[in-house]
Formats: sequence, structure tokens, C-alpha cells
Amino acid sequence: MFSHIMLGSNDIERSKKFYDAIFESISIPPSEVNAKGRLVYAHHKERLVIGKPINGKLATPANGGTIGFAVDSAEHVEAWHRAGVANGGEAVEDPPGIRKTATGDLYLAYLRDPDGNKLCAMYPMPVG
Repeated sequence: MFSHIMLGSNDIERSKKFYDAIFESISIPPSEVNAKGRLVYAHHKERLVIGKPINGKLATPANGGTIGFAVDSAEHVEAWHRAGVANGGEAVEDPPGIRKTATGDLYLAYLRDPDGNKLCAMYPMPVG
């Protein structure tokens, strides 16, 4: 359904440190700042782009918005969360762990990036 998601940043180098760290923890390569001053993280056919707002105003987080990343294990959720906190992110909501849902148990962790965007790492727990 999605081709890419773009998030605004007020400090690209600060964002690079944060996003390189959280993505390295789940085996996604780091990004270089491209010719347009943006970071582009790619995994399969999806892209997450981080850049300064085109309109020249300050980047602000979406109120009520969350971007979720699918990861391969509960250990990856933990590593992602640790990397984020160690690199300028803020732990939000409950600590990483299992959440019971109507569709099954999920291992989740939430962070806010250095610009305040809310992120989630999610691993669906095996049934059985």
C-alpha cells in the first residue's frame, strides 16, 4: 500500500545518528545525506525518508500518529529500543514487552525520535 513515508526533521545530522542506530539494530543499512539533504532508509521496496520540511517551516510530529516497524524477533524489538534511547530517542508508553490484543500477542516497544515523531517496533509472538 505504501511507497514511502516521509518525516520532517529540524536537525538532519541528529536524525542520522538516531535512525542509523535503530535501523542498524534490525539489520537495515545506514543512510547518507543525499543531494536534497535527506536521509533515505530502504528495506525491501519500502522507503523511510527524513528531511527538512519543503515549506521552510519547523518540522513538528503528528498528534496521534505512529509509524510502526516490523521486526524479526522480540530481541530485535529490545535492541531497537536500546539503540533509540542511547541515540537521542525518548522511551514512551510502557516498557518493551508483550501486549495482548484481539488478534494475538505482540512484542512492542515505543520511542519518540529526536524531533518527537512516535515510532513503534513490533514482533507478532508465535502462537502455541
